[in-house]
Amino acid sequence: WKVGLAALSGWIIIILSITTWHYRDNYRHALSKQQEVEKLAESRLDTINAIQRQQKEVAALDAKYTQELTDARLENDRLRADVAAGRRQLRIKGTCSVSKTATGASMGNGSAIEVSREAGSTVLDIRSGMISDQRKLQFLQA
Repeated sequence: WKVGLAALSGWIIIILSITTWHYRDNYRHALSKQQEVEKLAESRLDTINAIQRQQKEVAALDAKYTQELTDARLENDRLRADVAAGRRQLRIKGTCSVSKTATGASMGNGSAIEVSREAGSTVLDIRSGMISDQRKLQFLQA
């Protein structure tokens, strides 16, 4: 009976060792998976933070360029109203090259050319479009 008890004790030790090894292996595997999941969660959080930071930067740029565009439009509207009311006149500096062989009376180079109110309004419309396009390009290139 002593031999049977020794054999039974040996089997119990072997079974307990195998069971311990099995649970220890499962624990290590679960710990490894948990670390992988934590790294993935941290990586995703970093990505989300980077995207939010970029969104804030884009929103700030948008606000800046929108304000600049609004200011330019208001200035252009003010100029257009002044031209229409006669408080301002649109003058374009012009030069004429004259042939050296030409004779007769002439004006000096660099004289101011006055345009009608309608033409002035058209020029200011063109100016407004150019300013708008420039601001949009600046925003897109930023």
